[in-house]
Amino acid sequence: MASVKKYPVVVGLDIGTTKIAAIVGQMDQHGKINILGIGKADSHGVARGEVVNIEMTVSAIRTAVEEAERQSGVQITQVFVGIAGEHISSMQNSGIHTLGAPDTEVEEHHVKAMVNDMYKIAVNPGERIIHVLPQEFMIDHQPVAKTPVGMCGSRLSANFHIITGKVAAAQNIKKCVERSGLEMLGLILEPLASSASVLSEEEMEAGVALVDIGGGTTDIAIFQDNVIRHTAVIPLAGNILTEDIKAGCMVLKKQAEKLKVRFGHALSEGLSENEIISIPGISGRERKEISVKNLANIINARLEEIFQHVFFEIKASGYSKKLIAGMVITGGGSQLKYLKQFVEYHTGLSTRIGFPTEYLVRETKDELKNPIFATGVGLIIKGYDELRERGQLRFVEELVEAPQVEVKEEVIVAPVQQMEEVVEEHYEEEIESPYVAPETPKATEHPEMNHTSKRKTHWWSGLLKSTQKWFDDESIHNDFE
Repeated sequence: MASVKKYPVVVGLDIGTTKIAAIVGQMDQHGKINILGIGKADSHGVARGEVVNIEMTVSAIRTAVEEAERQSGVQITQVFVGIAGEHISSMQNSGIHTLGAPDTEVEEHHVKAMVNDMYKIAVNPGERIIHVLPQEFMIDHQPVAKTPVGMCGSRLSANFHIITGKVAAAQNIKKCVERSGLEMLGLILEPLASSASVLSEEEMEAGVALVDIGGGTTDIAIFQDNVIRHTAVIPLAGNILTEDIKAGCMVLKKQAEKLKVRFGHALSEGLSENEIISIPGISGRERKEISVKNLANIINARLEEIFQHVFFEIKASGYSKKLIAGMVITGGGSQLKYLKQFVEYHTGLSTRIGFPTEYLVRETKDELKNPIFATGVGLIIKGYDELRERGQLRFVEELVEAPQVEVKEEVIVAPVQQMEEVVEEHYEEEIESPYVAPETPKATEHPEMNHTSKRKTHWWSGLLKSTQKWFDDESIHNDFE
């Protein structure tokens, strides 16, 4: 037997409008995440990011967790959970803390006192502050870089970005997780989790807008100078595209979803009227033929509306002229063909598709390097940093059998472990197309997959700690009873 030191396993639970995903990850000695297993289940109890049916959501969570346990061989008891939805809102506020004598040195407790004061500001009835994120600090009206700790002065002031959400929405998520037999270690805003997995430090310093197109909502997070500047949630996303296709092409919802995924284009230019998709008729009726160009026109019209809202939020933030790194799009809705070109044409911002590849080990299966799992991977990354912030991130020793090494002609052969394949979804009903859609030019074939970045840790340091305090507060616990 041999003793091997490893980091503890962390599980991210992404409760989305269209799917619930449980992702099991383990960090290696290089800081990369090895995905041990993943479980998915259709989400029927969530609408626009909010839980609307407890029992259906609990059932889906259990299904996803059981599949993740089967693949990873790990018993899941604790999870980091994401929160999103139309109820999420943000605002700016400023605070002042008097230090006393002019030569008083700023200490950590002074900063914490200012942050705690922000949690006391008035918010709308039924809402609570989820995160308080410091932006800029000033000492005696003079700006300081990053942190004021160690500087001297008589007055400390700061600007804060405050994120609020409905207590009831968080309460429902907590109930679903606990009824599934799990413990919720932390509640994380999903746009921040996605940004942790797909954005680089250089992008956040230069100025970038992250747009996460999910099933029920489109989440926006804007960064500049490595500080989050603006967050917003738009109640339009992938599901409304499916509904438009269903109504415009007069097909079933499941057929509309398959049409969107397999044949959807963000741009109709270059498509021929003669390209036809043939789908089965309902209850033995004749097959139905749909034009690829007409399908693209339906998608294009709704995408224009979604990105009008996105660009409005970017302008409202006041950073539309400061986004040197442009826009990064992730989430399931980012997989539409020619979406990158569509966004650049309509917004004038340089754009790339965000893949959660930088923090995954090189041997990770390609199907896991998908924008759909950007939030789940981000929850794992933030989970590790939360454990580090709490001082709980330590190596754990595992006893493993020493590998049997056979030596033949000076060649060493050792067994290699392979992760189980991810079970792919199969459609019961086929959609046939006698015509071949035009190939995407090679110049647009996911150049983002090779995107590199540096690890970032400072902009969300203490973020989960604030959320943990939210649930540890006795007065808050009363809200969850």
